[in-house]
Amino acid sequence: MHTTMFSILSEPNRLDIVEVLYKSPRTVNEIAGLLKLNQPQTSKHLRVLADAGIVEATPIKNQRMYMLKPDKFEELDRWLEKFRYMWDERLKRLERLLKEKKEVKKNGRK
Repeated sequence: MHTTMFSILSEPNRLDIVEVLYKSPRTVNEIAGLLKLNQPQTSKHLRVLADAGIVEATPIKNQRMYMLKPDKFEELDRWLEKFRYMWDERLKRLERLLKEKKEVKKNGRK
């Protein structure tokens, strides 16, 4: 799951597309214009993202509106949770060490 998503998002243009779609749904032409990509190249990247379940397209008149699908990001968030805990613990230890050092300095000891 996360390996595939990381692999797909490791392509800079696809990551840029996700960043653009994070702000709001867009058409292929809007995305291409914002990222200064050509339309066929943008469509190819959107197809890869759609096949991976990262984006979905909704037809509106003669265009397709692309938007992010939250499912994959929720999966990724659950996977990343174990790493957040690790960093939280490290930051708490650092905070304790800094407080101890500040107390030692305050009391005139080195």
